[in-house]
Order: sequence, then C-alpha cells, then structure tokens
Amino acid sequence: MAIIVNLGVMMAKRKMSATELSQKLGITLANLSILKNNKAKAVRFTTLNEICKALDCQPGDILEYVEDEE
Repeated sequence: MAIIVNLGVMMAKRKMSATELSQKLGITLANLSILKNNKAKAVRFTTLNEICKALDCQPGDILEYVEDEE
C-alpha cells in the first residue's frame, strides 16, 4: 500500500511556487519539500485543509492511493 502525494502536480497546475505556497501555509520550505517529494510519514488534516484552500482543490487531487506491486 502506498499513498502518493501529488502536491507538485497541483502546484504546477495552479502556477504556484513553493515559496509562495509555504508563505500561504505558514510552513517552512523544508517541510513543504518533504510533503512535495513524498517523504512525509503523515499529514495533519489542518495542513491538508490549508493546502486545499490555497490551491483551490480537493484532498483527492493531492493524495492518491496506489496498490503495491507483488
């Protein structure tokens, strides 16, 4: 089981830079990079809510479930 974070895709669709999004969210560029590069172990619902607000999208636009290959 794998959850893929498509944050970079949504940022590109909205033409928003990492710097701009991190400022809107009030998180560091380093923490945003961890999310964007699929390195995060967890995401708080409050953070997900703010991301969706800033990018005008749904959680399903950012998070994707991909079944592991056997």
